[in-house]
Amino acid sequence: MGLALLALIWIITFVSTYFFVAKTWWLPHGASTSAAWIDHQFALTYIVMGVIFVAAQVALGYLVWKYRDRPGAEKVDYSHGNTKLELLWTTLTAIIFIGLNLMGSHVWAAERFAPAESGSIPVEVTGMQFAWYFRYAGNDGKFGATKMSLVDPSSGNDSAIGLDTSDPASKDDVVTATMYLPVDRQVDLTLRAEDVIHSLFIPSMRFKQDAVPGLAIKMHFTPKELGDYEIACAELCGLGHYKMHGMLKVVSQADFDKWMSAREADKQ
Repeated sequence: MGLALLALIWIITFVSTYFFVAKTWWLPHGASTSAAWIDHQFALTYIVMGVIFVAAQVALGYLVWKYRDRPGAEKVDYSHGNTKLELLWTTLTAIIFIGLNLMGSHVWAAERFAPAESGSIPVEVTGMQFAWYFRYAGNDGKFGATKMSLVDPSSGNDSAIGLDTSDPASKDDVVTATMYLPVDRQVDLTLRAEDVIHSLFIPSMRFKQDAVPGLAIKMHFTPKELGDYEIACAELCGLGHYKMHGMLKVVSQADFDKWMSAREADKQ
């Protein structure tokens, strides 16, 4: 029985380790300026914790085999505590977790607390059951007013977020269900939610942030590769959560300008 348990422990350990080493199920290709550092931090965390995990499971399997029930088996020695060892592994654990946190915190904080770059594109993201809407400020660089009393998701993009068309600043606002961004230019996001907590998740941009009712949450990132990227909701938000997704299209600056001009012309 001891040998069977040993085999089971080691099979689970080494098979699961293989999937991580081979990157069988891994992150999609990173397409933002912060992706390289986030991927490095992610891989480093898995390496450090993976070495500890494998070592612990190998030791567990060895002890199961060594102290298995058999004729002439030696008596097990039990430990009732060792203060020095407990202090040692507690200190090492604290160093590893705090160290990993400090290594990655500046990238995480830079996207949330540092001011956006000059010339970044302001985009307001609104999450609702079960869709994402993206609003661009237009040529005047100002967002028009919105009112909860005007919100009507069934009537189209502007009404979905309750855009107040009587506000002059709203005349050139562009509201769309697909996010368009120019490559190599930072986007200054403001995240909102109309009903429950949602979470804007763009895996290829290594971007995920909750949108909370009553809050305007500021973040920014910079796409660096052209292409189409999936947007999902990473917070369980109701029965239709599974279908709450959208698309981010990263295009050239010229194509972005053409798209904005066409959308503004449609509002005339």
